[in-house]
Amino acid sequence: MAEWDNLIPRPSSRFLRVKCLSCESEQIVFSHATHEIKCRTCGEVIARPTGGKAEINGSVMAVLG
Repeated sequence: MAEWDNLIPRPSSRFLRVKCLSCESEQIVFSHATHEIKCRTCGEVIARPTGGKAEINGSVMAVLG
């Protein structure tokens, strides 16, 4: 079974549950976001694209998927 794990590549991108630093509301964000993602409650930027992995401006609560 370990042989199959090496043959089938796993994606490096994940969904993240991020908590906003200013209002502490949680939102699900893609780890490789291509657009700025703002908090639904206060409007502060939570994730900023960098060309690869997004720069997360909050605390990551959980990694999903």
